[in-house]
Amino acid sequence: MTNELNQALGTTEIIWRLSDLYQGGDDPQIDADLGHCHAEAQAIQSQFGGKLGALDPAGLLALVSRLEELAVIRGRLGTFAFLNFTTQTQDSKAGAFLQRLREEESQLAKLTIFFELEWSALAEEIVAPLLADPRLDRYRHYLKSVRRYAPHLLSHPEERLLLEIAPVGRGAWNLLFDKVMGQMKFGESGRGEEEVLADLYHADRELRQKAADEMSAGLTSQIHVLTHLTNTLLADKMIDDRLRRYPGWLSAMNLANEVEDQTVATLVTEVTRRYDLPCRYYRLKRRLLGLNELFDYDRYAPLPHLPTRQVGWEEGRRLVLAAFAGFSEEMATVAELFFSRGWIHAPILKGKSGGAFAHPCTPDVHPYVLVNYTGNIRDLSTVAHELGHGVHQYLAAPKGYLNSDTPLVLAETASVFAELILFKHQLGLLTNPAERTAFIAQKLESIFATVFRQIAMNRFEELTHTRRRAEGELSTELLSELWRESQQAMFGDSVRLSEGYGLWWSYIPHFLHSPGYVYSYAFGELLVLALYNLYLQDSRAFVPKYLDLLRAGGSESPEELVRPFGVKLPDPEFWRGGLAVIDSLLAQIETD
Repeated sequence: MTNELNQALGTTEIIWRLSDLYQGGDDPQIDADLGHCHAEAQAIQSQFGGKLGALDPAGLLALVSRLEELAVIRGRLGTFAFLNFTTQTQDSKAGAFLQRLREEESQLAKLTIFFELEWSALAEEIVAPLLADPRLDRYRHYLKSVRRYAPHLLSHPEERLLLEIAPVGRGAWNLLFDKVMGQMKFGESGRGEEEVLADLYHADRELRQKAADEMSAGLTSQIHVLTHLTNTLLADKMIDDRLRRYPGWLSAMNLANEVEDQTVATLVTEVTRRYDLPCRYYRLKRRLLGLNELFDYDRYAPLPHLPTRQVGWEEGRRLVLAAFAGFSEEMATVAELFFSRGWIHAPILKGKSGGAFAHPCTPDVHPYVLVNYTGNIRDLSTVAHELGHGVHQYLAAPKGYLNSDTPLVLAETASVFAELILFKHQLGLLTNPAERTAFIAQKLESIFATVFRQIAMNRFEELTHTRRRAEGELSTELLSELWRESQQAMFGDSVRLSEGYGLWWSYIPHFLHSPGYVYSYAFGELLVLALYNLYLQDSRAFVPKYLDLLRAGGSESPEELVRPFGVKLPDPEFWRGGLAVIDSLLAQIETD
């Protein structure tokens, strides 16, 4: 069935070209690069370790430049190992290779950790003149950013010890999660995760319920492993936060995102205050579908008159590129590179990781995009979403490895903006009023998933981290209870959650891979709605500023990067403005 679908959609040959990195796992260049990295890391430590306080601007520039060059090679090695594994999670050789590279990276990090520790410990009177020197303009924000972690760093021996055991720590548990989910089979036909979840968007209610039951049964078969993984990583986060003196479970993520705790708290508060919006929508959807009761497996059912035909890969490519070109020819030109140069992996394959992502790789190569394309409207939006990331990463590459990594909250802005561009383009192609209404409703569902669902998941994380720290290991039953509690708060009485849905916390990788990450989606969506209104008011002035935002990468804080648009992130009114746009879209279809 999977091969037939890939052939029908034209995705069989849409396989990324990892040879831009290495020719394969046995490429002799891998060992050569590893040897160079170890020698260079050792040389840097020998030459600069313990001496940062005596460096002049030229010396600091030389050190940071060498660290960046080393980071590029390390990044290329790690990227290749990760991407090679994601399409073949059942292959023991690919898994072993990824683990080997993680162990090598741990040894390299031990040699270079001195820089972060010594730089963070320097007195401000030493640092200020160095940062004021124009020769360090390129690295000023990076150097400032490193120092923001100063209160949370441990001693040199302690940091080296943590790096020493890192290969069998969080990363190893996450690798196990990926292997478990990649090899899990659902239903009598033994389908993969992506195929089963795709059926939740089917018009046939019995098929949707069957898919939900199969998903729940599959998770049940491995729930003892998934519960153990969750508890282990909750404890790992608890211990790390305690050692590093973070005041709360979300503080480390906020610091990485360069946003204040209060800004995130305001976002969460404003979104949860408007849970009435998804409740209103799902009550409306229940009536439009003619159902007495709406269950969790009905949430994504297509509304009457929504175009449901499958979109082949080439047609989808044309639609996405046309949408991007309508906004910016430069954006479309960059996106085309992903299609024409083998930077995308699209087919559904046995053992391939579920979901989708864009990996920035290294500035001297290019980003890679992974999707699991089944041809529905949702998947087309996912392609636009990941290409939004990809274009952002590509445009930011000239900033260099240390400056091109964008905080998650702005990284999601680029992807969600790309989705909105595609939506507006597709909406413009529809002339039937009923189809347009259904299409707007479908977009609202996407917005709800990005804003309200992600904040509801943030609330689940809040509950799990808090309870794990207060009560110890959490049972499957308690985790499921907390999941249902946080989800039901969003749905109110508009959606009935089936018994099996209580286990669906267990397949979401963000909780394990990136604790606290999910609010970034809501942050990005609401920021996008505000930015798009500015675009509608003056597109000629907006587009260059937007592309400049993408080119800036992570060279400034999020608040500084959006300042040219007049956005003030800590202001509750800003978030209310984005929520008001959602309200107006919903009101539009409520009256149609």
